[in-house]
Amino acid sequence: MTTTENETKVVEPQAGQKDETMNETVDSKKSDQPANETNNSTPSSPTKKTETLKPAITAHKKDFEKDVVYLYQFTRSATIPSLSACCLKVENWLRMSGIRYENVDHKLRFKSKKGQLPFVELNGKEIEDSDTIIKELSKYFDKELDFGLTEEQKTTSHAFVSMLNNHTGWIVRWWRYNNPREFLESAQLDIKRTFNSRFPNSILNFVFKLGFKKHLSDSLGLGRGRFTLEEIQESAKEDIKALSNLLGNKEYFFGKEAHLLDCVAFAHLAQFFYVPFAGLKEWMETESSNLIGWMDRMKTTYWPDWEEMCSSLELNTHLPKKEVPADQAAAEQQQNAADEESKKKKDEKKKKEKKEKKDKKKETNKDKSDEQAKENAGGDAAKDKVEDASKEPAAAAAAPEQPANKQDSAASNGGEAPKTEVTASE
Repeated sequence: MTTTENETKVVEPQAGQKDETMNETVDSKKSDQPANETNNSTPSSPTKKTETLKPAITAHKKDFEKDVVYLYQFTRSATIPSLSACCLKVENWLRMSGIRYENVDHKLRFKSKKGQLPFVELNGKEIEDSDTIIKELSKYFDKELDFGLTEEQKTTSHAFVSMLNNHTGWIVRWWRYNNPREFLESAQLDIKRTFNSRFPNSILNFVFKLGFKKHLSDSLGLGRGRFTLEEIQESAKEDIKALSNLLGNKEYFFGKEAHLLDCVAFAHLAQFFYVPFAGLKEWMETESSNLIGWMDRMKTTYWPDWEEMCSSLELNTHLPKKEVPADQAAAEQQQNAADEESKKKKDEKKKKEKKEKKDKKKETNKDKSDEQAKENAGGDAAKDKVEDASKEPAAAAAAPEQPANKQDSAASNGGEAPKTEVTASE
């Protein structure tokens, strides 16, 4: 039974007692009498004792720090910190709110209870879904990005955030689901690192495309997957133009400070601009140039480590670098070199074994081929003998009968056999 730190559980030392609601006293025998009233006909119930229960920690991060947000998301890419607008939105909000957070390098092993990314853990509790994460963390840390906005501005913000999450975001997904190969090239995605796999790229690409086909069927179910490329482009342009008109000449959408709409819009528009597709980046540069300036301000203000994380693909470039003693660094370097050498030897050994296995198989196939050839040759010789043997009786039967000797021949002719004169040579 999981409780909060301040919750208590009454422990009844009686056999067969069931767990009850926290902070309730459970008597061995139910009664309507007040707790301090005694009953002489029945023995008094045993003394109850209370114990404080700590929350059962089910978080993946066991050694968490209090009030530090642990973010689980996808890996970095070479063009953008996250190829997921939802993940980028949450991390952007954490940076804009000034909340301590740490990305967990989970190698895509973990997902939320709903099977999604991103999700966060705070003090051992999981919070899932990007919008819910922002809502819950806003309450807990008392950080409201829309503080100071008028009701009209908040209404406008809500409408645009809904458009971005439920329409603009699907435009990006539609293109990626329909063009997985082009998406991989545009994103410069290290697919082996992303999947944390040693399988060859050909297999990983197949798995990647297979997964995108499933997502495509989901978009078909929503009706969006049936649009043509031209229709999708036009929808994207309408959304981007609406944002451009709202921004106008202002630094941010509602003035000189960034708010929630700036946070969400940056996460979505970055997917158009930094992972370009269908000519929309070029269109933004000419038709919505004010958004390009706004994106540069957001990037410079809240993502000063953008280039570093995209080049190194490190998750926590925002955290202070830990100083490593010289001897420890040398030892780690030596260990890394040893690991690299060991890996190299293993690869060479595996390659050699593979070659030997291939040669052995080739030799075995050659031996089998030679044996088969011999068997075929022996079979042909035996066949020839059988054919020759079968031909001899037929030839004998067809040939005329010859006399046994000359006398027999003469007798058969009715006269004497001719005399033969033999003369010796000088």
